[in-house]
Amino acid sequence: MIDTILAAAPHYLRFEELGLDPVAINLGFFGIKWYSLAYLSGILIGYWYLTRLIREPGAPMARRHADDMIFYATLGIIIGGRLAYVIFYQPEIFAHPLDILKLWNGGMSFHGGVVGVTAAIIWMSRKEGLNWLRVHDYIACCVPFGLFFGRLANFVNGELWGKATDVPWAIIFPTGGPVPRHPSQLYEAGLEGVLLFAILWFAFWKTKARYEPGKLVGIFLLGYGLSRFGVEYFREADAQLMEFADRTGLHMGQWLTLPMIVGGLYLIATAKRRRIRVEPTAGTASVS
Repeated sequence: MIDTILAAAPHYLRFEELGLDPVAINLGFFGIKWYSLAYLSGILIGYWYLTRLIREPGAPMARRHADDMIFYATLGIIIGGRLAYVIFYQPEIFAHPLDILKLWNGGMSFHGGVVGVTAAIIWMSRKEGLNWLRVHDYIACCVPFGLFFGRLANFVNGELWGKATDVPWAIIFPTGGPVPRHPSQLYEAGLEGVLLFAILWFAFWKTKARYEPGKLVGIFLLGYGLSRFGVEYFREADAQLMEFADRTGLHMGQWLTLPMIVGGLYLIATAKRRRIRVEPTAGTASVS
């Protein structure tokens, strides 16, 4: 199979032909990477969308809470994402603790970011006397923006490519050897970003899901979990975790996604029993 793919490699698109550069703005003494802009764009557009969501009747938080949440959520993304990456993907970094702070070298785990943001939501909600699960529902609707931009940045960086394949749209990545590979970053951008946003948009605006605490979070967890679990079959395992994947039969990303799928199913299945009369944190309209 690999020999056949290699023989056909000259006919496939090479990543270099796309003319993409990981550095978006090069000032000579300082460069701004697309990856940094992806994080920034995801957070800012997510914040804008959150302010739009909380204008609707029965919102679980006011504008001032959304303003605070962007700060705490950003901390949760950075701290949780980085620590989880080091723990699950590159524990050898602990031998040089200062390297944990070197975010510019890459290495963030979305699963860890979820835990970090959840901790931030719970902490802020308890401090402000808010229903943390309903706040989480609204935040979950905003996350696909960050996922979409993040996966596009992975593609621009030519990293986290997929397995060798002979599909017509395969690409030969500079760090992936001479074989054409699945552009799995784009698969994830489409599923985790575009499709998941569309599902959450429909659930929020066209159904009563936002009045059933935990339902939107559950939809997000299940949707992301299934998308990530499926795409991992087309994605090459991290080099340092190849042996782990061979030994366990699943990639690390798939193992970390299983609790999300189970948790999402539970939250969706139990959401109706948590439905109560919803009084707004901002505005005057009540929703029964």
